[in-house]
Amino acid sequence: MQPMLDTQKEQLLKRASRASLATATLLIVVKLIAWGLSGSISVLATFTDSILDAFVSIINLIAISIALKPADEDHHYGHGKAEQLASLAQCGFVGGSGLVLVLHAIDGLRHGSEVESSGAALITMLFSMACTLALVLYQARVVRLTGSLAIHTDSLHYRMDLLTNAGVIAALLAAQRGWSFVDPLVGILIALYMILSILRVAWDAIQMLMDRALGEEKTALIEKQVLSERHIVGMHRLRTRMSGITPVIQLDLGLDGQLSLQEAHGIGKRVEKRLLEVIPDADITIHLAPRQPGSAGINSSTSAKNGSTPAVFCTNEKPT
Repeated sequence: MQPMLDTQKEQLLKRASRASLATATLLIVVKLIAWGLSGSISVLATFTDSILDAFVSIINLIAISIALKPADEDHHYGHGKAEQLASLAQCGFVGGSGLVLVLHAIDGLRHGSEVESSGAALITMLFSMACTLALVLYQARVVRLTGSLAIHTDSLHYRMDLLTNAGVIAALLAAQRGWSFVDPLVGILIALYMILSILRVAWDAIQMLMDRALGEEKTALIEKQVLSERHIVGMHRLRTRMSGITPVIQLDLGLDGQLSLQEAHGIGKRVEKRLLEVIPDADITIHLAPRQPGSAGINSSTSAKNGSTPAVFCTNEKPT
């Protein structure tokens, strides 16, 4: 797969954010009409969720615009973590909205609820599902190409919508048979599903803000690519993390001390090229240090404590 240019990623992220906002706005209008016609608590639940989606989409649009800004004098590592902050904000909105819906649905169970004009509401929900499915498919493509956590979190909301809309349709069909109690029950299930679904996303966002490593699979891939190059004695102080959508890789490379500076620099650039082939658009910093053959090996687990000061270093030009 050919690595995407930064400008291409930027265009995809902005288009996905705008498509999300446009879809949420359309669904707000449609579901408001459906709720007015039916009085359904479950339709109200999806209407509230669409309002939430619109707020989330606005947050995403702002956060992605910030995250795509290059490094500057005050932010030497760029602005990528704005995406994780946006994801946490989304989780807060979802959790609060879910609690409100639970309380509203419980009130419907206690005092009863009436669902009217369910035929119009059914048509509305089917239309909503079609719009949502189109957006989810587009967002999935954008996430696959960019790895954006903010778009992934936003897509999660709309995937939830697909399931909740199906539940609303079931509740409306039940109401036609006189089973009005199904409507608030579906509303409660929707709310609980919303709350539970954000826990994983919130955890991932927190871990990325705390600079969690890329994972064992990518670590093994990095080690394989690095050690496949000749004249490399060992690799030390391997450190990885994500900065927004950019993987960050830092490592010390032990080389034969008899190599010339030019030869050592060439090896570092070849290693960098190998890594970019398997982890496109990564920000890579490689420190080159002389080692005696047989005196060093892979030692990434003690990255922050061990290793000598590197003699030379090379790094790719793109800032983090």
